[in-house]
Amino acid sequence: ALPIWRSRLGWWLTAAMLVVYYGFILLIAFDKQVLAARIGGGVVTWGIPIGFGVIIFTILITTYYVMKANSEFDDLNEKVKREALK
Repeated sequence: ALPIWRSRLGWWLTAAMLVVYYGFILLIAFDKQVLAARIGGGVVTWGIPIGFGVIIFTILITTYYVMKANSEFDDLNEKVKREALK
């Protein structure tokens, strides 16, 4: 059950990352005006916080996977090893 659950989680996180990343790239390709629009009256455009959001999202899902792997997956791997070595 462990490899299937871990693999399924990995695929879900990969799909989420692809949607976010390619969504950003498609926004750049097809609607540059959204990213070029200034926030308020300043010089910062929407492209900066959205791009930063993509980076933060990547860090968050990586952190989530590492925390899962270091807690649940490692514990389950050890249990499987102990059972196999009996």
